[in-house]
Amino acid sequence: MCLHNGVLDEDRVRSAVGHVLESKRRGYMVLLEQFYRLVRIYHAGHTAEVQSAHPLPADIQRSIQVEIENLYGPKIDTSFAHNPALIGGMRIRVASDVFDGSVRAGLDALEKRFRAA
Repeated sequence: MCLHNGVLDEDRVRSAVGHVLESKRRGYMVLLEQFYRLVRIYHAGHTAEVQSAHPLPADIQRSIQVEIENLYGPKIDTSFAHNPALIGGMRIRVASDVFDGSVRAGLDALEKRFRAA
């Protein structure tokens, strides 16, 4: 009901919430909590966060965005952020999927292996 051409329509979400609030049917707050959870899940699955140790040029950002869309489908909202703590490389998160090719992740994995030995 709130999707338009496969994309969540904010106006339809607001309208649905407004109708439920106006109705004040028994259990309407529980219904709204569940609806909010579903909207959050949808949003998380259609949002990609890319962190890199150094700012990425526009052509590389576009290339990464195209690859993310190839994997997860079109209409993924991709954001790019600079995170010097990664030391080198990048980390990409889409919903619960995390691809971490950063130097920091490699060092952390190496540290775990030394502690386990």
